[in-house]
Amino acid sequence: AMAWRAAPRAAARLLLGRRGIASCIDPSTGLTEDQKEFQKVAFDFAAKEMAPYMAEWDEKEIFPVETMRKAAQLGFGGIYVKPDVGGSGLSRLDTSIIFEALSTGCTSTTAYMSIHNMCVWMIDTFGNEEQRRRFCPSLCSMEKFASYCLTEPGSGSDAASLLTSAQRKGDTYVLNGSKAFISGGGDTDVYVVMCRTGGPGPKGISCLVLEKGMPGLSFGKKEKKVGWNSQPTRAVIFEDCVVPVGNRLGAEGQGFSIAMQGLNGGRINIASCSLGAAHASVLLAQEHLTVRKQFGEPLANNQYLQFGLAEMATRLLAARLMVRNAARALQEGRDDAAVLCSMAKLFATDECFGICNQALQMHGGYGYLKDYAVQQFVRDIRVHQILEGTNEVMRMIVARNLLQG
Repeated sequence: AMAWRAAPRAAARLLLGRRGIASCIDPSTGLTEDQKEFQKVAFDFAAKEMAPYMAEWDEKEIFPVETMRKAAQLGFGGIYVKPDVGGSGLSRLDTSIIFEALSTGCTSTTAYMSIHNMCVWMIDTFGNEEQRRRFCPSLCSMEKFASYCLTEPGSGSDAASLLTSAQRKGDTYVLNGSKAFISGGGDTDVYVVMCRTGGPGPKGISCLVLEKGMPGLSFGKKEKKVGWNSQPTRAVIFEDCVVPVGNRLGAEGQGFSIAMQGLNGGRINIASCSLGAAHASVLLAQEHLTVRKQFGEPLANNQYLQFGLAEMATRLLAARLMVRNAARALQEGRDDAAVLCSMAKLFATDECFGICNQALQMHGGYGYLKDYAVQQFVRDIRVHQILEGTNEVMRMIVARNLLQG
């Protein structure tokens, strides 16, 4: 009677490695043969290299550097970066498919990888040839890791009010200020920093690339978080930190535009990580309802739970279609791409958190035990409704787009 409880982690790995998924939620539906192939590579990597260690990385707060380097060998360190500097040169849709698959193995680790990919893309896209060749190859191989530094203690959603200042002195900038909630902070090697080189507002912001070890660059204490424990989060502090002008991406005053263009992709990426967590949680709930018995029969015979599972699957598919639609729009450079990215991020992160939370509820008391993977998906996915632009800001962006005409 207790056999279904025997090895929940092993069961999770079995599920995530399984390809016999009900066709209505099969994430490979509608993909090209090439896309199905690298999706399978990502699913297999998630099942073999991530899922078995997901709980340990969370409990011991391990940043799994070697695992990520293995992922980079498969081309996942610079997925939408140009091939001449070590990137895979894939599309935004391809990227979404990969992050969704990887996230079924460990959402927290995949989310950090998505931020790393966004940073490398920003250097590849806005850097000059010397900068691209200096930074991108070692980042694409994940020999080095990158962090994105926009948020400050006093400017989160109101990013254009950031105060970190960079004073030009000859062929250097002198940085003073701090950044908050920086994923990878202190453990990573490259920091893409938004700072104020001019007057107030977005037009006074520039983008500098800093390297760990620069004098004046230091880090706060490691934050204790509800989830996302496989990646460290710290404040990044600048005290008369001297940065060569040659480390500036783009022109002075272009930083806010660079930051926002990076975030369009970042929003699709984080939404894709939410899809993976929700997909895994649906499979775990499906398995649990089948094997767990109450009142003399499997939970799967209970119509209320059947309807709940049906709604979870429907919301998952709707979210996936929205994310992939936004990814195509961004790839094509469409005028509505930014707002579609915001809509997809808003919808997918809200709906997928609800799906994971409902899957936990279906597990009953067992869902609240750390032996069971479903609670970790709930904890790891919760912050996706906050970062890369809160979902309240996503609503503002969509409403502004609707009303400006």
